[in-house]
Amino acid sequence: MVIKEAAVPLYPYQERWINDQSRFKLWTKSRQIGASFAAALEIVLDCASHMTKWIVLSTGERAAKEFVYDKVKPHTEALGMATEFMEIPARFADTEVLTLTVTFPNGSRIIALPANPDTARGYTGNVLLDEFAFHRDARKIWKAVFPTITRKGLKLRVVSTYNGKNNMYYELASAQGPNVKWSIHKTDIYQAAAEGMPVDIEELRAGVNDSDTWVEEYECEALDDAEQFISQEMITNCESELASLDFPPDFTPREDCYLGLDIGRKRDLTVFVVIETVGDVSVVRLLKRLPRTKFSAQRQELEDLLDLPWIRRACIDATGMGAQLAEEAADKYGESRVEGIEFNLFNKEMMAVNLKRKFEDRLIRIPADRDLRSAIKAVKRYSSSTGHFRFDADRTDKGHADEFWALALAEQAATQPSSFIGAGIAGAEVRP
Repeated sequence: MVIKEAAVPLYPYQERWINDQSRFKLWTKSRQIGASFAAALEIVLDCASHMTKWIVLSTGERAAKEFVYDKVKPHTEALGMATEFMEIPARFADTEVLTLTVTFPNGSRIIALPANPDTARGYTGNVLLDEFAFHRDARKIWKAVFPTITRKGLKLRVVSTYNGKNNMYYELASAQGPNVKWSIHKTDIYQAAAEGMPVDIEELRAGVNDSDTWVEEYECEALDDAEQFISQEMITNCESELASLDFPPDFTPREDCYLGLDIGRKRDLTVFVVIETVGDVSVVRLLKRLPRTKFSAQRQELEDLLDLPWIRRACIDATGMGAQLAEEAADKYGESRVEGIEFNLFNKEMMAVNLKRKFEDRLIRIPADRDLRSAIKAVKRYSSSTGHFRFDADRTDKGHADEFWALALAEQAATQPSSFIGAGIAGAEVRP
């Protein structure tokens, strides 16, 4: 359906996307420019114009629910007011919006699903892959979902911000040649501003204070992760809704938990990470950041966590300002339970390599948190004159890859467990 005149004004780049009737479309877009709003509107208008089905695959279940309630539902509610502006042949006041499905009176349906290869199979219909660069198992999803649009006339839409070059989305977006059938759209923050979006670019750039984030998230340029120690694809493949930034409600672990603490004060963050080991898999249960926090408050936070009987072991950054806190915790809770680790070249290499193996083998689950993702991506490996590698990251106002090192410390605590509690909880059911 081609828009004549929208009841809600659209920016020109949104109109171009909606009015492009190509069978295969791809949109590389800046963050927060209304791309998902436009993608949802196209789908709703298509459902309103004739009986059809759309399958929307989002990064996770929460993102799928948000697409339905925050993007699709407002459009369906506005259809009644929009009939005088758009070529809609029927009334849709009785459209049914459920958690992950929308059913129109004419029989059209929108089904939103968390992206994984299993949920992508078994459907026939049009497909939208939302934030495809951040889908876990993207290549398997592509293999599963492409046959969904085999029938003539079915459409495929792919919308995303870049997430490096080592993924399926980049390959699609950068494809060249006469046989490529994709209609390619690209809208960076500068074009969005030039076409009417109210945004202060310089304020945003200063607030981000990280050139890599600005380039990918706003300028729509994919970064080469050749020097990145843990690749973006490895990070994406380990993001899971099973992991969390805070303990789930009424959380009682079934398996042993381990604590990592990277200490900062004025420039860097203090970051606590708690992981639960479920079989061979480490699941992040807590990631807590304390910016510019007094040591007395940091000590209290640490003791509150170590007072939990199921925190089996902790590893603490004992470099410089952290040495006293690590020593005091070891004195109070025992050296078998608390270990201070100095951040020298050898120890950092040992911890970084151990953490990378977890990502390579998909034996870790982390929350889909952009700051955590940025911290992991920020760590680079450099050769040193001693034969070891040096691991470091640029310092920004968001820290110095502090989340990476807190996670590495938690993994270090888990790889060398003490025996003071025993080998886990007998008879516990494995529950990731």
